[in-house]
Amino acid sequence: MVSYGAALASEAPDDTMKIKFSSDINAYRITLSDPPLHILDIEMLGELRDALANVRNDKHCLIIDAEGEKAFSAGASVQDHIGDRVIEMLRRFHDCFRMLSRLELTTVALVRGAALGGGCELAMGCDFILASDRARFGQPEINLGVFPPVAAYQLSHSVAERRGLELLLTGDPIDAATAERIGLINAVFAGADFDTKANEWLARLYRHSASSLRFTKKAFRLAQSADFEGRLAQIEKLYLEELMKTKDANEGLNAFIEKRKPVWS
Repeated sequence: MVSYGAALASEAPDDTMKIKFSSDINAYRITLSDPPLHILDIEMLGELRDALANVRNDKHCLIIDAEGEKAFSAGASVQDHIGDRVIEMLRRFHDCFRMLSRLELTTVALVRGAALGGGCELAMGCDFILASDRARFGQPEINLGVFPPVAAYQLSHSVAERRGLELLLTGDPIDAATAERIGLINAVFAGADFDTKANEWLARLYRHSASSLRFTKKAFRLAQSADFEGRLAQIEKLYLEELMKTKDANEGLNAFIEKRKPVWS
């Protein structure tokens, strides 16, 4: 969930929306709009939650993308993990995933740059991920002494157990080719052709009945019998009531903000 780039992000003016929402005949589109890193702070998460509330199950897809090519999102704000702010941040963050998990239409993430921490979780929260060959994926939270609650669930379901645990415990990012090889993403396209190739890929969905896509997705989820919301609640409790009370978790977050190496106890 945490961002490695949070300390580098500049705050947008108060009158600037950090999320853009649009739609066409085939799809809704939510675009992260706080470049260059699209840090998921409390304000942006509130806007994302509001945008998701406007998505109806009456089109083929919901597309989530981001402006620019540097990052899809470098993750959630480290500053919002400090003190009591972490409770509100986690509530908004997890609300977004609960809303995503309840959508019946197909959800697709278009990732052109780095998807790290919460940004990687947001991409994995979609049914499909289409990536540029410049994209990178990773969960660097362990470097800060914490873990990503949503990714702990996602990676236990979306890739082989050992590969998922490796991503969580090492914090090392992987490139798009590796992500495709281990089944984390669906397709990789050259950066120069990304928009064209992504639209061609999406056209494979648009040629089918939107209602039939929704019923087929529902059948697939029923077959999985995965209790996402119940398990996320247990992981969230572990994060807030146990992890965030440890010295190392607070040391890691504070060390990042203070731009120094953490001293683990």
